[in-house]
Amino acid sequence: GATSADLVRQFGPARLEVWEGDARKLQFTGTACVLDVYLYPASQGREPQATYIDARRASDGKDVDRASCIAALRQRSSIGGASPAVPGG
Repeated sequence: GATSADLVRQFGPARLEVWEGDARKLQFTGTACVLDVYLYPASQGREPQATYIDARRASDGKDVDRASCIAALRQRSSIGGASPAVPGG
């Protein structure tokens, strides 16, 4: 049920954002895993909310425990590793 703003607060900026109609996919990455979050509006005109997640290893794409992936990405975000360095910034 999280919104995109909720997810960015938890994990930092998404590495990838894809819109398909009124649905949205956000991808968050870390050394431990890749997390894809799929957001759909509950009804027309409403803000999309997370309804499904998928987690996998970045190295080989094999499924990983979603809760462990979320915990690893939250930890990375809380220690300041979520935002990539901006050249010249």
